[in-house]
Amino acid sequence: MFIDSHCHLNDEKLLDRIDEVLSSAQETGVGLFLVVGWDMASSERAIEIAKKHRNVYAAIGFHPENLAGVSESDLLRIKAMAADPKVKAIGEIGLDYHWFKAPQDRINQKKWFTKQIHLANSLGLPVSIHAREASSDVLEILKANPVKAGGVLHCYSSSSEMIPEFAELGLYFGFDGPITYKNAVEPKRSVEACPIDRLLSETDSPYLSPVPFRGQVNEPKNIPLIVKEIALLKKLTVEETSARIERNFRNLFCVKQ
Repeated sequence: MFIDSHCHLNDEKLLDRIDEVLSSAQETGVGLFLVVGWDMASSERAIEIAKKHRNVYAAIGFHPENLAGVSESDLLRIKAMAADPKVKAIGEIGLDYHWFKAPQDRINQKKWFTKQIHLANSLGLPVSIHAREASSDVLEILKANPVKAGGVLHCYSSSSEMIPEFAELGLYFGFDGPITYKNAVEPKRSVEACPIDRLLSETDSPYLSPVPFRGQVNEPKNIPLIVKEIALLKKLTVEETSARIERNFRNLFCVKQ
C-alpha cells in the first residue's frame, strides 16, 4: 500500500472531483490519505471529506500564511473539531519566512505556531509542520515546546545536516515531488540521511507534482513515483519502502490496521 500523508483534497482544484481523484489514486495502490487544512474553512472541509471516505483522515489548524484575524476563540473551535475520531493531527502549522519579511509578522507566526503546538499536546495529537526558510526558528521553538505526540516536517526542505536534530525531537520527515527533480541535490541528500523509521511520502496535492508531471495539477495517484525515488535513494525495493512508510504513518497518526 502507498500512503499520501499530506494532501489538500479540500483545495478547489480537487474538491469538485474528489471521487475521481480518490479512485485514480486507489488504482495506483494508494490506500491511506491525510487531508490537511490551512484555515478554519479548509479544516472543516478536511473533516467532511474524511468522514465521507474510508481510509481518509484529517489534520486541522492554521497555516502561517493564514493567520490574519485568527483569535483564541478559533483555537477553541479547532479543539472542539479535533474531538472527531477522523482528526489525526493539528496542521498544517509552522513558520513561513519566504513571503513574510517584517519582524512583526514573524513574531506573530511564532506565537500561533507555539499556541498550536500546545493545543496538539493538550489533545495528545501529533503536528504537521510547514517550515519554509525558517528552519532554525522552527527547531528553536520545538526545543522549547516539545511535541508530546510527535509530528512531521511536511515537504522537508531544510538541510540534510539538520535531520538528526529534528529526529531527536520526535519528528518524521515528509518527502514530495521535488525529490524527483534532476537538480534537487539537497532534497535527495535529505532522503538518504533520513532514518527509515521516520520517512513519510506525500504529494502536497494539488502542488509539487513529481517528474514527469512537473507543472501540472498534482494528485495522490502520483505517490508511487515519489516512493520509487525514495526507494532508489535508500537502496531498498519499492515494496520494502512502501511497507516502512505505511508503518510510520500508522505509528505517527495512530491509524489502526
